Amino acid sequence: MTMQSTFETKDLNPKEVQKNQFIKSKLSNIYKLWGYEEVIPPKVERLETLMARGSISTNDIIKLVADEPIGLRPEMTASIARMSTTRLAHKKRPLRLWCSGTIFKSKYDSDGKFIVEENINSGVELIGKKGMAIELELLYLLLECLNNLQINQNEKPILLIGHSNLFSLITEKINEKHRKKIERILSEYDLIKLRDLEINKETKDNLIQILKTRGNPTEVIDILESIYGNKEIFEELKRLFTLIIPIAENHGVKIQLDPTFQSHFNLYTGLIFQLICKTSYTPKTIARGGRYDKLFQLFGENKTDEIGAGFSFSIDNIRKLSDINVISNEYSSKIYIAYGHNKRYEDAVNKQIEFHKSGNIAMVELQPCISKEEAEKLMKFHCFDKLIWLN
Repeated sequence: MTMQSTFETKDLNPKEVQKNQFIKSKLSNIYKLWGYEEVIPPKVERLETLMARGSISTNDIIKLVADEPIGLRPEMTASIARMSTTRLAHKKRPLRLWCSGTIFKSKYDSDGKFIVEENINSGVELIGKKGMAIELELLYLLLECLNNLQINQNEKPILLIGHSNLFSLITEKINEKHRKKIERILSEYDLIKLRDLEINKETKDNLIQILKTRGNPTEVIDILESIYGNKEIFEELKRLFTLIIPIAENHGVKIQLDPTFQSHFNLYTGLIFQLICKTSYTPKTIARGGRYDKLFQLFGENKTDEIGAGFSFSIDNIRKLSDINVISNEYSSKIYIAYGHNKRYEDAVNKQIEFHKSGNIAMVELQPCISKEEAEKLMKFHCFDKLIWLN
């Protein structure tokens, strides 16, 4: 059977483009205030880089026909990690970088059609020496961005946090024969499949309890400690939440710890998180990120002491939030210039130039109008708020 494929195009109207630009501008302004510098990673990279040596599946990458294996980026972290160990290797650490651009994803719909999606993302990467400060700054910055976007309580933002070391702790004593299957069941939150597994009863009971355990970080850690005892990862998370929860509460964000939460991409080797907002239809993930260490060992020599962490906002999902006000008030008024039959287009353009010099939006009607009343109707039709009538 021949596999059908389609490209999921996104024709954005002027209002949607204006919203996207506004959101990107708000985010980039915050990045700059925190000392981050803009970089532009390529849209097309070698597959070896895009796959991060196996951390990202080849099925997630749109491959291009060329003399060498190349593809479209499914995310930007791997490219920036590669850049930091090559062109930016000489720069003093920590590196604070931000970028925005289009990413490309592949998927199959319910009819088996292969679909290519393009999405606009904006985010940061913080690269430096080992220590919790990197993760703390990243979460502080994430919350500050959310506050600057004025996403309010109506969106019920939830910061879902996991950790790769938690997941490893939960699965490390599971028989090798079942481990991969159980890891998949846990990450997919499939309680039915977990109950049907033919494994040790005590192990199964613990896994079922853990799968049901998510929410208040203090309560979740208490339950995990009752199962696994005192572990370094629990102390690390306690310190993190002690510092980050008060900030989150000030921004109206609920923190939730999920010990089985895993990212779709296998990039992260520490803290993992995603920011979710409720909508009138379904929850939307507006940001995701985490800490990655192994990428520097993959792309650069003698970089084993470096770690990185980053996050990326989905501009498209933020734009679709119902209550977010992202209309720019950059201009005080929009001026519509129209003229009668005893005036010329050149007269209107000269008037338009005067308004442009003072920083106002001004647009000229291309054809002469019969009357001022007709010009007023055209002004309203084009959503301008002030008419200059030349006659």
